[in-house]
Amino acid sequence: MSLWFVLALMTAAAVLAVLWPLGRRTGSTQGGRESVVYRDQLAEIERDRAAGLIGATEAEAARVEIGRRLIAASDADAEAAVSPRPALRRATALLALVGLPLLAVTLYLRLGSPQLPDFPLAERARQPVATASLDTLVAQVEAHLEKNPADGRGWEVLAPVLMKLGRFDEAVQAFRKSLATNGESAGRHADLGEALATAANGVVTAEAKAEFERAVALRADEAKARYFLGLAAEQDGRAADAAAIWRAMLAAAPADAPWRPLVQSALARVGGGAVAPALSGDAMAAAKDMTEGDRTAMIRGMVDRLATRLQQNGDDVEGWLRLVRAYMVLGEPDKARAALADARAALGQNAERLKQLNDALKGLGLDG
Repeated sequence: MSLWFVLALMTAAAVLAVLWPLGRRTGSTQGGRESVVYRDQLAEIERDRAAGLIGATEAEAARVEIGRRLIAASDADAEAAVSPRPALRRATALLALVGLPLLAVTLYLRLGSPQLPDFPLAERARQPVATASLDTLVAQVEAHLEKNPADGRGWEVLAPVLMKLGRFDEAVQAFRKSLATNGESAGRHADLGEALATAANGVVTAEAKAEFERAVALRADEAKARYFLGLAAEQDGRAADAAAIWRAMLAAAPADAPWRPLVQSALARVGGGAVAPALSGDAMAAAKDMTEGDRTAMIRGMVDRLATRLQQNGDDVEGWLRLVRAYMVLGEPDKARAALADARAALGQNAERLKQLNDALKGLGLDG
């Protein structure tokens, strides 16, 4: 606001400097004073000639010159007396001095944003970055890293963005740079392995598998690396090994693990054996000291109760999903297909929920 006030003062000063001459009095007063002086000079010449101080010829010449100047001054006085321009100029100056600033302020208050706070120069420099496209941001980061290749944080940020953009080969190189500059970690090796597998159209190559093995060696519970190691076993035709890896993951995973549905689908795909479905925290605590048979009985009791509840209230999409997946994890695909048929019958009148059910159960192989 202080800057705005200073600019307003500067504008007013500039307008005043330009229009000030319009408000000044014209030369009529000066012309009037000249007429009086010339008349006094004529009278003085007459006195000097009468006193014999100058000759008649010199007196006549001086009288002619002064008379010429007197006539010019008199004409100027007469023109100034009949002209309205001085008053018009003063009115114009007053209007410009007052009207223009008022008009500018009015327009600014109406069209501008005087209520906005000051915007520091540094923020202005960053503003285009905030609104730029993702490709532009990536180009800026790449340019920065080209000049600063040891910026580990930059490589760690850039690599997953390149994955998101589908630039998998470049993502592989970025993950390698991140590993080289930031040091080894289970997560970085797993990310590099995933990029290598994705760049190979989903095939877990020998190089990718080596990265996953390094990740597991650094941290045994690295979920991404363990999942891809199971996928590598499946692709190698070792379905039993893949099932064992994924079954172990599910057995040790918390109930709310975000990757649990993916691993359950993968396990069902290779025909994995029974494994306990996800339990709540209270149920896991209660089952901790049970024998294997008691735990299995408890889990089947929970599944049976869920099935009974869904027969009474079939609108629960999440409930149907849990039931179908539980049967698949327990190694009972026939019951899973029957539950899916019941779910579709119960949700048949609701197209949106039916689509949600079908989308969530894709890849389980139940429709084949």
